[in-house]
Amino acid sequence: MALFAIADLHLSLGTSKPMDIFGGWNDYVERIKNNWKAVVKDDDTVVIGGDISWAMKLEESEKDFEFIELLPGKKIILKGNHDYWWGTKKKISDFLSSCGFQSISVLFNSAELVENIAVCGTRGWFYDAESDFDKKIINREIGRLKASIEEALKLNGEPVVFLHYPPTYDNQDCEDILNVLIEYNIKKCYYGHLHGGNAFSRAVIGTYKNIDFHLISSDYTGFRPVLVR
Repeated sequence: MALFAIADLHLSLGTSKPMDIFGGWNDYVERIKNNWKAVVKDDDTVVIGGDISWAMKLEESEKDFEFIELLPGKKIILKGNHDYWWGTKKKISDFLSSCGFQSISVLFNSAELVENIAVCGTRGWFYDAESDFDKKIINREIGRLKASIEEALKLNGEPVVFLHYPPTYDNQDCEDILNVLIEYNIKKCYYGHLHGGNAFSRAVIGTYKNIDFHLISSDYTGFRPVLVR
């Protein structure tokens, strides 16, 4: 059973939000489907690191989650900045269950064991957050990240952190988030959010402060889930 990751699917099967107006996003839904099926097996798990659906309300996301449900493997989802439909973990889980979607679970103040890896994480926030509003969100995200990592430690696996926002970017750190990773001796962190060649060129990919960082935005990975282990 392998573990994969991808972020920023930006599905809009139940609403009108064309992504093919952006360079490189032509036929992206079909490419996600074909590439996913080429590498992911039914007993594998895929973490989807936020920006899943352009739906504004949870009920509008059904077609997007139906698309995800029909893909191979178990899926673990976390929130991105464009997931406006996101509610409580219970509300999302109840919605998925009511639709008959059994392969999708929600990562929120929680962790899941996949073989010897304890999947944990949260959305995160901007690296350059300075306003009182931003600081309030950062503090909330720190609490969620710590809660998730603590749950991961209870599972006796290696905690691997998944975030939507990059905790470091373009020679600037979101120090509060990064310090949590350092405090808990996290060795691997996967993140999304970044799009386009200019952003990719400034992304931190590889070892930084003894943490192995991976960018998993779908357009960066070629709309293909990447192997974690």
